[in-house]
Amino acid sequence: MNYFKHPTALVGEKAVIGEGSRVWAFVNVMDGARIGANCNICDHCYIEGNVQIGNDVTIKNNVPVYDGVVIEDGVFVGPNATFVNDRYPRSRSADWKIERTIVRKGASIGANATVLCGVTIGEYAVVGAGSVVLKDVPQHTVVVGNPARQVGFVDKGGRRVSAEELV
Repeated sequence: MNYFKHPTALVGEKAVIGEGSRVWAFVNVMDGARIGANCNICDHCYIEGNVQIGNDVTIKNNVPVYDGVVIEDGVFVGPNATFVNDRYPRSRSADWKIERTIVRKGASIGANATVLCGVTIGEYAVVGAGSVVLKDVPQHTVVVGNPARQVGFVDKGGRRVSAEELV
């Protein structure tokens, strides 16, 4: 094992976790999940089996990452953020359909944000704490609120910039 696993973490035998990653207390990583190198999966996270997480990703406490979610390299996911993977959820529905959600390279998602399925969050975009993301977020864009609306732009380092500075 070339990663750290806290004694209380559950990691499926068929999960793939990259070198240097850390899986903390009470995390459940299901069979089939793929987590890259140098990731930090904090306490009480749940990673389903059809999830792909890139390298250098931080997922803070209490974040469920459900089937169909792809998180690319360098993404930050704040505590209690939630990913939705079924637009019309019903218990034991024969019509259940997972919709793919993609969080692109370097994006940040604030604490308690909710991301609806079928959404792509662009490279280096920022989703403010508590926001509810119902549609795609363009790269380098800051969105906040419910529903999330664009309020500005950021550079790769997350600093606010004007649209002209991104060119």
